Amino acid sequence: MTWDLLFVLNSALLGVGLAMDAFSVSLANGLQEPKMAHGRMCRIAGVFAVFQAVMPMTGWLCVHTIVQYFEAFSRFIPFIALALLSYIGGKMVLDGLSKKGTAEAVAVGVGALLMQGVATSIDALSVGFTIAEYAFPMALACSLIVAAVTFGICMMGLALGKRFGTRFAGKASVLGGLILIAIGLEIFFTSVLK
Repeated sequence: MTWDLLFVLNSALLGVGLAMDAFSVSLANGLQEPKMAHGRMCRIAGVFAVFQAVMPMTGWLCVHTIVQYFEAFSRFIPFIALALLSYIGGKMVLDGLSKKGTAEAVAVGVGALLMQGVATSIDALSVGFTIAEYAFPMALACSLIVAAVTFGICMMGLALGKRFGTRFAGKASVLGGLILIAIGLEIFFTSVLK
């Protein structure tokens, strides 16, 4: 692979594909917190972007160092994503149902946000295999392009979630939690049924 427009386009398209789960989770976060400030939106999108950059580089590093250990771990990725997203989503659903129509939304905590970041980007570890032929600078550039695309897509998801969250204020947490559980199931079933 050479440094050209095709490389940038391929990396951006890879970023779009990888960011879809993060987009959905961002949408759920926006639904849960319709009065989210722009700075907080940037921090949330930034967390997803960082994870989407780090995971492919971790996969690339594994291919170039400890590939046999990574292959054994890769079969557990769908289970981990399902468990993390189901836990977070289930907690959101329970919190939303226990409020009985309270319009006050609860912000996503740091721990939950980090779990969301891991859960939505863990499948990006396998991208390290697809970029294994790249030299380190190209793999890093690809990962940074993926991160930039993820950031933009997550900002859109948060903005859409905020917009609709104000309309569904009482049910936003329940809807957001159900979205997270659905994403976890989708990751699990598409990976297991390959």
